[in-house]
Amino acid sequence: MAKRKPYIRASEIGTYAFCRRAWWLQRMAGIETQGIRQRLEAGIMAHSAHGKQAKRVRTARFTAYLCFFLAALSLLLAVLLVH
Repeated sequence: MAKRKPYIRASEIGTYAFCRRAWWLQRMAGIETQGIRQRLEAGIMAHSAHGKQAKRVRTARFTAYLCFFLAALSLLLAVLLVH
């Protein structure tokens, strides 16, 4: 059975563009640059936190639009009922 090749990440393209040999050592020989695991994990955590923050912003925006719509509807109903 053929072994599936892993995906190439954007950071790997940057490594390859900077130094093809460093990319080869990391990707093919399995030799890691000092501290790369910690940086990758920190990047994953940062992206996760950003995603959560973006979701909170979308929820807050939806809530603001809903409140505005309900306030406008209430005002319209108040004006129609007074006259």
